Amino acid sequence: MREFSNKLQGREQLAVEEFAKALECIPNTLAENAGLDPIDILTELKARHDKGERNTGINLLTNKIEDVLKEGVIEPLKTKLQAISSASEVAMMILRIDDVLAASPKGKSSFNPSSMAGLNEMD
Repeated sequence: MREFSNKLQGREQLAVEEFAKALECIPNTLAENAGLDPIDILTELKARHDKGERNTGINLLTNKIEDVLKEGVIEPLKTKLQAISSASEVAMMILRIDDVLAASPKGKSSFNPSSMAGLNEMD
């Protein structure tokens, strides 16, 4: 994603760079939750991917970075694609709402916090 972002200009480049940064949270969080050093894991993972080792990932059974395909550590692609797609759609919705609120005249926002009262109640 970062290489692709270098081919873009302006806001598109920044958006793709931030998306790549967001995707890096996945191995970072996995390493952290497994009790591994996330900085070391992410650095080694990036180095191996730069060498062309495309199937390299974190094997949490051995706590090592390995060719996860060869080791049989696989996850359904459809599930990952759906999660990334859903997260992207939510982010776009939040940005659209932010644009609407920013565009409304000061003091005349149609947002009513009292309409959200029932969302935070736990029964």
